[in-house]
Amino acid sequence: MERFGNRSFKWLMILGPLLILGLVYLFLSSTTSTKKNWKVLIMDKNEIFDGKLTASRPQNLSFDFINAFVEYDDFAKDEKYKDYDLAVQINEKIVSNKHVIISYKEYPPENIQRHLVYYVERRLEEIMVEQFTDLSVSKFRDIKQSLQFNLKDANDPRNEKSTTASWVGFGFGILIILFVFMFGMTILRSVAREKSNRIVEVLLSSVKARQLLTGKVLGIGFSALIQFTAWVVIIGFGLYVFRLTLFPDMFSAGFVADEIAKEGAQNPLSNQSPFVELIYSQIHYTNMLIFFTLFFLGGYLFYGSFFAMIGASMGSESDGQQFVIPITLLLFLAVLSGYYTVYYPGTILSEWIGFIPFTSPMVMMVELSNGFEDGSAWKLFLSLAILFISAFFMMRIAGRIYKNGILRFNHRLKLNMLLKWTKK
Repeated sequence: MERFGNRSFKWLMILGPLLILGLVYLFLSSTTSTKKNWKVLIMDKNEIFDGKLTASRPQNLSFDFINAFVEYDDFAKDEKYKDYDLAVQINEKIVSNKHVIISYKEYPPENIQRHLVYYVERRLEEIMVEQFTDLSVSKFRDIKQSLQFNLKDANDPRNEKSTTASWVGFGFGILIILFVFMFGMTILRSVAREKSNRIVEVLLSSVKARQLLTGKVLGIGFSALIQFTAWVVIIGFGLYVFRLTLFPDMFSAGFVADEIAKEGAQNPLSNQSPFVELIYSQIHYTNMLIFFTLFFLGGYLFYGSFFAMIGASMGSESDGQQFVIPITLLLFLAVLSGYYTVYYPGTILSEWIGFIPFTSPMVMMVELSNGFEDGSAWKLFLSLAILFISAFFMMRIAGRIYKNGILRFNHRLKLNMLLKWTKK
């Protein structure tokens, strides 16, 4: 109730998610391509398309045909292809395997991708109707199979450096660390304030020290969960509004055809951010939010016990400040461990730090966003179990230190004193 009566708590509940939505909007806007014209190289070795893709092309898409196949490395670095942004490989078995590879130098916006796919599919339909069937184009489209398009980075065709999914987990992990630090400091300030104004002496006449500490940690934790729920609702609603206003009907089945019909051949295509599909289609929010909540609870209880220890045992304000620094460094180490896991997943070190309670909330959110191989999901649950067991033991130790230190004043806090209090 004290937290809900705090004005800063109420403001953070509203302004926090609005700030995140603002950053998301700036991120999507800043990553939108500024290219006016995208040059596409159609590699049609068997001349299946006969040098033609569409009768009327949009103003910011231009096509050139070549009756040869160009290797990825040559397309990316050869001087003669420097002006091309995209390359479409039309293989000789496209009619049967329905597979098309599009390589890029700069990741194309979602709208450019969809229009290019639209033109390639429509051209192949015309060819198949002309050469293999007696049906009309409209009837053939009712029974035809769609092509499968695969986008590849010309500089990284094996997709070895793709870390998009990892950064999603890293973002969730950063939120865990932010909430843990924010509400951990709330525990420390609350304990220190009650100790300095001597109100704790009155409270301890009615309840045990361990009960008081448990109630404080859980009370602040519940307020954190309520604030987090408010963040989820506001951010979710904000993303829904973005979806309706900034990217309307972008993922509907008939969107591209309708848009082309409305735009006409001469109107330039809009350049949507390539991260729009990531935010609206590729993040499994249910799984991420469930395990975000579990790892936040475990991390909060684990780190919160340290903040409670410091608040109860410090003899002066300067003592508390110097002991907060190691905890802050541990939280920073957790962030670094998540950064390491983004770029070096699957290494022995990244697996081990996923089970250490100091770093597991951050690391496991990155691992979860990448997905676990069949039969390896046990790592996620083992990490959770270790985190909660460690939090339980740390809360017991914090209870001992709280009981010994909450009524002591004007002493110099030393490490050996804390060790002594954990034994008595």
